[in-house]
Amino acid sequence: MSFVDTATVMVASGDGGDGAVSFRHEKFVDKGGPDGGDGGRGGNVVFVASRNQNTLANFRFQRELKAEHGQAGSKRRRHGKNGEDLLVPVPVGTSVLNEEGQLMADLAADGQQVIIAKGGDGGFGNAHFVSSVRQAPRVAEKGEKGESFTAKLELKMIADVGLVGEPNAGKSTLLSVVSNATPEIANYPFTTLKPSLGVAPVGEAHLLFADIPGLIEGAAEGKGLGDEFLRHVERTSVLMHLVDAYQPDVAETYKTIQQELAAYKIDLSGKPQIVVLTKIDGLDQDIVDDLLKQLKAVVPEGTPVMAISSQAHLGIKELLFTTKKVVDIERQKHQAEAEAAAEKGETLGEVPILTLRDTDNAWKVVKENGRFVVTGRKIEKFAARTDFDNEDGVRRLRDIMKKMGIMHGLVREGINPGDTIVIGKSGQLEY
Repeated sequence: MSFVDTATVMVASGDGGDGAVSFRHEKFVDKGGPDGGDGGRGGNVVFVASRNQNTLANFRFQRELKAEHGQAGSKRRRHGKNGEDLLVPVPVGTSVLNEEGQLMADLAADGQQVIIAKGGDGGFGNAHFVSSVRQAPRVAEKGEKGESFTAKLELKMIADVGLVGEPNAGKSTLLSVVSNATPEIANYPFTTLKPSLGVAPVGEAHLLFADIPGLIEGAAEGKGLGDEFLRHVERTSVLMHLVDAYQPDVAETYKTIQQELAAYKIDLSGKPQIVVLTKIDGLDQDIVDDLLKQLKAVVPEGTPVMAISSQAHLGIKELLFTTKKVVDIERQKHQAEAEAAAEKGETLGEVPILTLRDTDNAWKVVKENGRFVVTGRKIEKFAARTDFDNEDGVRRLRDIMKKMGIMHGLVREGINPGDTIVIGKSGQLEY
């Protein structure tokens, strides 16, 4: 299956079921009481991170993700069946963005579940509205609509080590030598057109390597698809920066890639690195030493600088053990940060779903084109569940508006009898 690291899908949670208007009809009972049941809740769309998934390719053929609607309530106070949640497996490392490009969820751990679209609540049946002053209510609520929007999925590979460097720097060859991966290898630029993963044994431990396609000058702005590939570098703990020993100026080659890492939307140049001079087989030792000296002159102090030949297996063992030490240090740092966050009651790396909503009871009245437009989360939700063709339902909505102070607000804005009130997108009524 080909590697796909972005996808666009339509997400729709289930609508809530309508509440029922019903009265008991029993033998020898003249006037049975109301017994209309509530509607069922609509199903949620839930994304589940799974290590069994490694690509977003399935979403090429599944563009719509729809959860089940809740069923309507019925007589004898029967509650409508809740809609089934739609569980959508995605690869670990998948980010979900809304239509504005804002991050909604970041599925970074195997088994992590996030509700991407919440199902609508079911409407109350008329049995719910019985009171001492209202013995036979003929009002029931409509089910709440589910959420529906277009979402963009981005897969960022999660690896211990990200291999970066110019095209043909030897990344794929190194990955094939140290791991079980079999990337395409050839002697021309841009051999690798998709990121590859490989597991490298180091003593009794293992390191997960990601081969990121070659970067060139301008990659951060998209040249050579570089900005797409840099996405995967974001999640790696350590970068292994490979520099071809046959480049005319190894120091300048190193600096070019560093500039691209820094120019990306998230500065990646500060990530821990190991700088590796590649393809040293066939070179005299004094030439190798001189090239290493040139690199060390421009590499930050404390960054390991090593020389290898993947073809001849020179320096590979030393490189792997050095890499493990650097990765272990980063893991320890991350663990310490996670423990510190836990002490504060936080979860490191947890990204909440965006909810751009007003406080429940807040509302606003604006006069537009001779009509009075009322907005606010709570009142819009009531309006969405109101059957505007049912006089009892409209009367209940008016009572709610009065209790919330909205009617008084309309008077302050200069409303007159016969003027139109519009509530969100749900409906309208006369004052």
